[in-house]
Amino acid sequence: MAMATGNPNAHRVLVVDDNLDTAETLRFLLRDMGHEVEFAINGRAALEVSRRFRPDLVFLDLGLPDFDGCELARLMKAEAGAERLRIIALTGRASDEDRQRARDAGCDEFIVKPLDPRFLESLLGQRR
Repeated sequence: MAMATGNPNAHRVLVVDDNLDTAETLRFLLRDMGHEVEFAINGRAALEVSRRFRPDLVFLDLGLPDFDGCELARLMKAEAGAERLRIIALTGRASDEDRQRARDAGCDEFIVKPLDPRFLESLLGQRR
């Protein structure tokens, strides 16, 4: 979905992270790249923002205090349509079990924090 930002690969992005500094930094980086960005700091807010904003891409911290991140991914995919919504799991844990759980929940990518801005640029250049 190209937007009026001049970025032909621009996305409507929802950042979900309970660490406000992380969410703000990611929001700033994404906006600087020309994406339209909203953020939420917990699962309940993420569902509300997602319903209103209708993102096509979500960066989702799996370790939220009020919601299991994998369950939130399942709900968001079910509401938006799995083929329309791309979810990138962000986490501080990187076991094979964590990765498999995220895949099973419908996460399209799995990234261990901290996120490298150069990797972010290459990731967002990809289209489904």
